[in-house]
Amino acid sequence: MSYATARLPREKVFRDPVHNYIYVQHQVILDLINTREFQRLRRIKQLGTASLIFHGAEHSRFTHSLGVYEVTRQICDNFQRNYPMEIPGDGGWDDRYRLTALCAALLHDIGHGPYSHTFEHIFHTDHEAITAEILTSPTTEVNQVLRRVSPTFPEEVASVIQKTHPNPQVVQMISSQIDADRMDYLLRDAYFTGTEYGTFDITRILRVMRPYKDGIAFAMNGMHAVEDYIISRFQMYQQVYFHPVSRSMEVILDHLLARANELYQNGNEDESFVPHLLLPFFNHKFDLKDYLNLDDGVLTTYFIHWRDSDDEILADLAHRFLDRKPLKSAIFSEETQDLIPHLRELIASAGFNIDYYTATDNSYDLPYDDAYDPRVTHPLTQIELQEPDGSLRELSTVSDLVNAIRGKFSGDQRFFFPKEMLSPDSHDPELFQPIYDEFKQYIQNNQLIQPKETDHHDH
Repeated sequence: MSYATARLPREKVFRDPVHNYIYVQHQVILDLINTREFQRLRRIKQLGTASLIFHGAEHSRFTHSLGVYEVTRQICDNFQRNYPMEIPGDGGWDDRYRLTALCAALLHDIGHGPYSHTFEHIFHTDHEAITAEILTSPTTEVNQVLRRVSPTFPEEVASVIQKTHPNPQVVQMISSQIDADRMDYLLRDAYFTGTEYGTFDITRILRVMRPYKDGIAFAMNGMHAVEDYIISRFQMYQQVYFHPVSRSMEVILDHLLARANELYQNGNEDESFVPHLLLPFFNHKFDLKDYLNLDDGVLTTYFIHWRDSDDEILADLAHRFLDRKPLKSAIFSEETQDLIPHLRELIASAGFNIDYYTATDNSYDLPYDDAYDPRVTHPLTQIELQEPDGSLRELSTVSDLVNAIRGKFSGDQRFFFPKEMLSPDSHDPELFQPIYDEFKQYIQNNQLIQPKETDHHDH
C-alpha cells in the first residue's frame, strides 16, 4: 500500500463543537496535522480583534482548518457514494482527487500571519502566496509530508488554493460562493460569538450538493437551504465581521505596528523597544522561517514591552490595544466626507497626532454576486441550481430573496477618532473643553452618525 492510499488502522477523531466529530482516516492527513507549521495555527485566533468584542471568540485557525477538512471529507463521501464518475468526462466525481481536496482543505489557511489582515496591510505580505510557499518549499515539514505522496503532489495541492487546478469540482469545494471554507467559518464563528443568526442547515446543503462537468451545483429542491446560507452570511458580516468596535481595534493595531516601524526606521536603539522577530519585516527582507516564527503571542509580548516605551504614542497605542480602549467612530458618506478635515483639525488642536489617532475605514461585502466575470483573475462562480433533467439555473433567477440582494454591496464608511473627544475624562478637560464642545456640536449638526450602543457587545 502506497503512502497516498495508506489508511490508519483505526480512524482518529477530534471532538468538535460544530461538527461533533472530525474524522481522520488517512495517514497523510494525521501527519500534516502534526507538522510544525500546522500546529502554529493553534496560536493564531480565527477572528483576530473580534475576540475583544465577542468574548467567546477565542477559537483558532487550527480549529477552523480542521473543520474545513471535515466538511470537505463529507462532500467527497457524498459525491463518491451518489455521483461517482462512470466514464471520463461524464461530470461525475473522480475519487482519485479525494486526497488532493482533503489536503487543500486542511492547509488552505496555513499561510496566515498574526492578526492576519492587519499584519498583511502593514508589511505587504500575502497569506495565499505564503500558503503556496509553505506547501512547495523543501524547508517545511508540510512539504516533506506532501512529497511522500509524490514529488509533484505539493504543487498539485497548491494549485487548488491558487485556483489553477484543472478539476473545477476540487477548486469549488474549497473556494466558491458556497464552499467548505465559508460553511465552516460561518457556523464556527456563529457558535463562538454566540450569534444565532449565523447558523444554517449545513446537513441539507451537503445533501443537495452534486458534481457536474464544470463544477458543483445544488439540487433545485435544496434552494431554500442555500437561501438560508446566503442570508446567514449577510447577517454575520453585518453583525460580527464589520462590527465597528472590532474595526476600531484593528485601526489601533495597525497604527501601533506602523508607529513601531517608524521608530525603528528612525534609528530607535532602545533595547527594550527592539522587536527582534519583527526586524526582518521592518527591513523588508524576511524569509519563510522569519514568517513562521510569528503568531499572536509574539506580537502581544512586544505590545506588553511597548506599553512602557519612552515614546508616548507607542506606549499609549499599546495600552489602548492591550487594555481594550477602542476609538470611537462616526459613519460618513460621500455627502459628508468633506467634514472630516475639520474634525481632524479639532483633534489635532486637542493634542492628538492625527496620523495615529484618526483613520477612515470602509467595510463592504457583496452578499451574492451573480455577475460572473471570466476576465477577473480568480472569479467566483455563480451558484447553480440543477433541475431534475440536469439543466442548470443561476440562483438569483429562481430565488426572489437572493435576487433582492444580488449585486448590492452592504456595509459603511467610518471615521475613527479618540473617545476623549466626546468624554474628555482625564485628558485635560478644562484646557480643551471648547474644542470638545465644538467637535460634538459639529458631528451633531452635520448629521454624522454615531453607532447606538444597545447590544451587550456594543461597548
